[in-house]
Amino acid sequence: MRTILFEDIVLAVEKLCIQAAHELPVDVLGAMTNALKYESNPRARDILSKLIENATIARDEFIPICQDTGVAVAFVEIGQSLTMAAPANFADATITDAINAGITLGYEKGYLRKSIVNEPLDKRQNTQTNTPAVIHYDFVAGEKIKITLMPKGGGCENKSQFKMFKPTADKAEVMGWITEVVKNAGADACPPFVVGVGLGGNFERSCLLAKKALLREMGTINSEPFYVRMEEELLKQINSLGIGPQGLGGDTTAIGVLIETAPCHIASLPAAVNIECHAHRHKSVTI
Repeated sequence: MRTILFEDIVLAVEKLCIQAAHELPVDVLGAMTNALKYESNPRARDILSKLIENATIARDEFIPICQDTGVAVAFVEIGQSLTMAAPANFADATITDAINAGITLGYEKGYLRKSIVNEPLDKRQNTQTNTPAVIHYDFVAGEKIKITLMPKGGGCENKSQFKMFKPTADKAEVMGWITEVVKNAGADACPPFVVGVGLGGNFERSCLLAKKALLREMGTINSEPFYVRMEEELLKQINSLGIGPQGLGGDTTAIGVLIETAPCHIASLPAAVNIECHAHRHKSVTI
């Protein structure tokens, strides 16, 4: 059994917040650079070039890639042989407390915009800390903890959708709906997009699968040949919409479609689409 300190988690999450806001992942930047090679629309090429330049400036000059530094979404894998030592003045502290403390510090020290309100419909007062985070836990073998932070912008998150299909729905029907979701997102969600798709599970799991799909490295191949083809066909179908970078036309409406699946009930076919903008920010650390 290994023990990790509360403070170590806080420090790691603080750094993740700042890094994720300033450094676009290499695979995402590579996907945009690759899209630029094949973009035929001059205006779209110019916009893609500016988006790539923006990401480079953000990294080199340590400026947030986007002013919307997002909801802090954390995916946490906890080894079953790991425990956490709480500080003496906070004896009941949990890993959730440590993550939220790290986000509070990261958003403060990184001068990142704090966008979380304390409740959704009544007073909507800003918490001033960008917490609480949205945290998803998985328990795995071992004695380490892996934390992946995804600052998820409001504009693209607002365009995400869920649908419960009849189990008789075929591939074409599901693909048509996914493409329509992207079409409806349009310029509001800051294309070019990364499109996360969750199929199966149940109501809530399909939505979580769609978001987890966004963590797959761009350019990697789906483990199932059926979904390899579906991802390729969807990307082609979505790019044929002509929405283009920032919604101003072109061949590059999306730079990737990533699908995750799970078993589901015989009477169900849940599907979810989680839209991600071109500033597809996420960073991981293993302690």
